[in-house]
Amino acid sequence: MAKTFKDLIVWQKAMELAVGVYSIVRFLPKEETYALSDQIRRAVVSVPSNIAEGHARQTPKEFVQFLCIARGSRAELETQLLLAKTLGYFECVPAQQLERVFQLSDEVSRMLYTLTKNKESLTANG
Repeated sequence: MAKTFKDLIVWQKAMELAVGVYSIVRFLPKEETYALSDQIRRAVVSVPSNIAEGHARQTPKEFVQFLCIARGSRAELETQLLLAKTLGYFECVPAQQLERVFQLSDEVSRMLYTLTKNKESLTANG
């Protein structure tokens, strides 16, 4: 097991996702500063934060609980990003940069799912 949460690849990817999201959120219209923009930032920060908090907990069961919260935040984030994209808010974002954010989001999602399942099987078996 990783010694600290910083050793977890999924946490590292989630942090990379957060940086990427912050770099595109600045393109949202000013009228979204206190609405969609804030929601997106809260959701993306929640992903690595919950991974870290779960890792710091005492049992695999608690870790799974926080991984599930991180998975939910990641899904919330994707929904908000898709909404902003559909509304045309990211038209000024370079396509490659936007694609990278969506790619990282998918990667983090898969990694969280796998880690959750692995931890759940440990909990069930021991």
